[in-house]
Amino acid sequence: MQPYETLILVAYFFVLSILGIYGWHRYYLVYEYMKNKDRVPGPPPPMKDLPVVTIQLPIFNEMYVADRLIDSVCDIDYPKDKLEIQVLDDSTDETREIAAMAVERQAALGFDIKYLHRTNRVGYKAGALDEALKVARGEFVAIFDADFVPTADFLMKTVGYFQDPKVALVQARWGHINQNYSLLTKIQAILLDGHFVLEHGGRNRAGCFFNFNGTAGVWRRTAIGDAGGWQHDTLTEDLDLSYRAQLRGWRFLFLPHLVTPAEVPVEMNAFKSQQHRWAKGSIQTCRKVLPAILASNLPRKVKIEAFFHLTANFNYLLMCLLSVLMFPAMVVRYNMGWTEMLLIDVPLFFVATASVFNFYLVSQRELYTDWVTRVKYLPVVMAIGIGLAVNNTKAVFEALFGAPGEFTRTAKYGISTSKDGWQNKKYHQAMSVQPIIELALGLYFSATVVYALAHGIYGTLPFLLLFQFGFLYVGLTSILQQLGDGVMVKAPKIAD
Repeated sequence: MQPYETLILVAYFFVLSILGIYGWHRYYLVYEYMKNKDRVPGPPPPMKDLPVVTIQLPIFNEMYVADRLIDSVCDIDYPKDKLEIQVLDDSTDETREIAAMAVERQAALGFDIKYLHRTNRVGYKAGALDEALKVARGEFVAIFDADFVPTADFLMKTVGYFQDPKVALVQARWGHINQNYSLLTKIQAILLDGHFVLEHGGRNRAGCFFNFNGTAGVWRRTAIGDAGGWQHDTLTEDLDLSYRAQLRGWRFLFLPHLVTPAEVPVEMNAFKSQQHRWAKGSIQTCRKVLPAILASNLPRKVKIEAFFHLTANFNYLLMCLLSVLMFPAMVVRYNMGWTEMLLIDVPLFFVATASVFNFYLVSQRELYTDWVTRVKYLPVVMAIGIGLAVNNTKAVFEALFGAPGEFTRTAKYGISTSKDGWQNKKYHQAMSVQPIIELALGLYFSATVVYALAHGIYGTLPFLLLFQFGFLYVGLTSILQQLGDGVMVKAPKIAD
């Protein structure tokens, strides 16, 4: 074997082994979730005197959903004298007039609702939350992003848990208003279901740290201050504050049965922008808080879970390396003997990919009676996860070597049904070079599939096809939407 061939195989198996370890971690989360099923929070005890709650609505250029958000919050069932609503508007477009008029309309109905407009975006969302908190009158603070539509019983189902003085946060599960709009929205719904049901559910039940998701949650105001307040040196101020608060000894609760509907992005580039922000922010937060976590006297299990949680996005860097190495490693391994490839490569791939399939399968089974009909989407879930590798690897490098960067909002268009359109609306996002790289990788894997077929290496074909479809779908959809065609692959209707 030539030295370069040895180097290729060493790198290939190293990357695949690390991905396999993170794959096993997904099995562990499922195990903790199932093992601790009896540790789901029950109904909160009744409260004689309801506390004053401030609802904060941070928005920036949200002309299509600002009205919907403000109206839905004012429909929440809670005494008006105990409720304060702050509309935190940093907008630079027509959203200012729309939001101000909605606030005026609701104020005339007797709501304590205030319109707070900043002429700068210092700190972005974190800055807006922090500045408004200084003038808020609530003992507790609920936060909703612009794409959310909270249910009327949201506060009545959350504030009771704060009778435990150690509870700092109550987080609801996200629902999906428009999950059947397209294949992309369906996949996002499944990805979010897995995150909430098994990541939040598994961690919270096991007594480990989990994070506030920036929206659809209620904070104890004193806990925010005790943890150091909202800080804007990362793009995921919610994740950052969550870990700082839990390091201070505060408890978090996740309520899997309290669902707050939200609109998921319908545009591929908006989805990628959102994923980029989350990935970059999580690595920034990892650099910021993980050393303190590892140096603390927390239980070993909590430290290990925090490590896996905060470092998970490094997997995208490994996925890009694996993508480049797969074809040359296949050639080298084939020349050595394809039987060894089947005995070593395929099992490692299976560990890394089957864990993803199992993870999202369990989450769908936990939530939906028709979960069997949803199984057909899981290969696409895995493929699109792979297709995001270039996008999120860029985010990882920016977090490691770049400045904090601008908080880029995710475009929302007020999409609820398949009849709603977005192509002729504002806020489209574009990416120049990245989709071309994704398309090039898709073509690269197309050549790899041809090679595997030509040489009878059929055992690797399922994995190669995932990479091929993932990169081609993500890259092509990005390019076609930027050209103005508004191409979306429609998904069959699924009853929820």
